[in-house]
Amino acid sequence: MFTKLNFCCFLLTYIFLCLSAQYVPPYTEECRSGMYPPNGPTFKGNVPWYTVDLDLPPSKRWTNIITDKKNDMASMIQAIRDLADAFVPSGKLIELVDHDLPLMVNTLPYPFNEEIKGVASVSGVPLGEVMLFNIFYEVFTVCTSLVAENVNGNLIHARNLDFGLFMGWDIKNRTWIITEKLRPLVVNVDFRRNNRTVFKSTNFAGYVGMLTGIRPHTFTLTMNERFSLDGGYIGILEWILGKRDGMWMSFLTRSVLENATSYENAKALLSDTKLLAPAYFILGGNQTGQACIITRSRTQNLNPLELDLKNGRWYVLETNYDHWKAPLFLDDRRTPAMKCMNQTTQANISIKTVYDVLSTKPVLNKLTTYTTIMEVSKGSLESFIRDCPNPCMPW
Repeated sequence: MFTKLNFCCFLLTYIFLCLSAQYVPPYTEECRSGMYPPNGPTFKGNVPWYTVDLDLPPSKRWTNIITDKKNDMASMIQAIRDLADAFVPSGKLIELVDHDLPLMVNTLPYPFNEEIKGVASVSGVPLGEVMLFNIFYEVFTVCTSLVAENVNGNLIHARNLDFGLFMGWDIKNRTWIITEKLRPLVVNVDFRRNNRTVFKSTNFAGYVGMLTGIRPHTFTLTMNERFSLDGGYIGILEWILGKRDGMWMSFLTRSVLENATSYENAKALLSDTKLLAPAYFILGGNQTGQACIITRSRTQNLNPLELDLKNGRWYVLETNYDHWKAPLFLDDRRTPAMKCMNQTTQANISIKTVYDVLSTKPVLNKLTTYTTIMEVSKGSLESFIRDCPNPCMPW
């Protein structure tokens, strides 16, 4: 229950973070320019590429990636354990995770259950903790996603993936502990069947769902968390208790990227499938005018927003608040992002200028782990590890 004491603690924490970061909200800066090709202190490196062979048994698909990233994954899992111990001392929470969550794995749909088992086997991380790692993104992701159409009719789909809110603030370094641990786990993955690319994605090693991906020359897709009273916690609890008629968000996006054969097919699946958690799906197609924000409750598609070139809407942009409502004033990334998009104009939109928008604080913030830019016409996906030097918003 969110009591007055909870609210006071939240407010005091927020004020402290603001003061320690040397700003007062809302903090924005002038729209960035000249940030691409990525360089300087906001660029922490390129994202390595791996291949997942969908013809392999699910338990073997992630072996190469997890073998390479085993030490980074172990470091991240240890940070989660430390964070859990801070809330529930004596290791009781992790003990519960290790004992009870493995029982859930077999209830997950195939092939995701077998892939998670494979990740646990190769990494040496207990199965319950790998399961927890895969659940996190259902309830803790805050992001910025956009799709823009240039004057030639080409669609550019880009996103900042922000993760780690309230998951351990490092006072000395002014960083989120889990966010820092996740950056080395970011990988680009080429999913192949019969030695041909089916789709590409930017992932965290060990996470088998999809948050960012492209089916080359067909459609692009990103997922942002939607905060709602009827949220992911309720859906997960229902799943544990045996009510399993909803789909995990990231498994749905994975399934759509793997199986949908058109923009309209993907749009229907994302709009109509019952979910465990509310979400925003940002979808781009391969023809002029094909882009939309799908705002989902667990059972309904609410007030969809599409490109409308005739009325001047040449881009759609989503953070973590319903597009027909004002964003939370403590977390307004939408307004500065739209300001920079409008200032850029459709005539000048490109990979370079979109990257500039996503490099402007607070669109870029302390939670930002990576930026991905996709062009459906080229079938291209490129990603970059990000950082936000001080002074910078915690989110």
